[in-house]
Amino acid sequence: MNNKEKTRKMVTVAMLGAITIVLGLTPMGYIPLGLISITTMHIPVIIAAILEGPIVGGLVGFIFGLSSIANAMLRPGPISFVFYNPIISVLPRILIGIFAGLTFLALKDKNNEKIRKVSLILWTILTGFLLYLVFYNLSHQAKIYQIVISILITIIAICMLYLTFKNKNSNLSVAIASFVGTMTNTLFVMGFIYLFYAEKYVTALGISVEAARSTIFGAIITNGLPEAIMSIVLVSAIVKAVSARRK
Repeated sequence: MNNKEKTRKMVTVAMLGAITIVLGLTPMGYIPLGLISITTMHIPVIIAAILEGPIVGGLVGFIFGLSSIANAMLRPGPISFVFYNPIISVLPRILIGIFAGLTFLALKDKNNEKIRKVSLILWTILTGFLLYLVFYNLSHQAKIYQIVISILITIIAICMLYLTFKNKNSNLSVAIASFVGTMTNTLFVMGFIYLFYAEKYVTALGISVEAARSTIFGAIITNGLPEAIMSIVLVSAIVKAVSARRK
């Protein structure tokens, strides 16, 4: 690795790490869209992992983890205590970058026509879900910013579907890496919460202890999958733009 590459990687860590911190300190880190709520703080970690590899992604994830601890201390809430534990707040965030980066490296050279067709199917499903989300928000008279954001995300997904079809260059490797990174965060965070703090966690939320397992692991579906969709849409668009710029 030459000095230019080292400098680029260091700048990437600093820039995307700073974006992660800003997201954690602003409402943009957690966006309600009416039917679902989306966390965006893991997205810079995945972008770093795809553009610069798992080590850089892990470093940005480490910054994400530290910001989670700081945010829990500066803005304490009923369940903030779980994020004082670095096994919950830091380790899963590092693993986001490592797993997403390794997944992308394993798949990036396998962009054949068969995989492109699978990518088209994936984008079609995601676009359909997002169109339903827009319809849901409009029919249930959601707040205007929720409608606008959901429409913008849908437009991005439609553009990515069109570009995948037109250019015959599959972005499935980016999509899968984004999905893996997002679910790594959700599975490990919620899994460790259940392992270490199940009873205290549900008690803080005002839920019965008997419902601890269904509540905690239900969040993997209700939060993890929508966040994965958001991640796939935004990461794919950003990575495509950055890659085109570099070329």
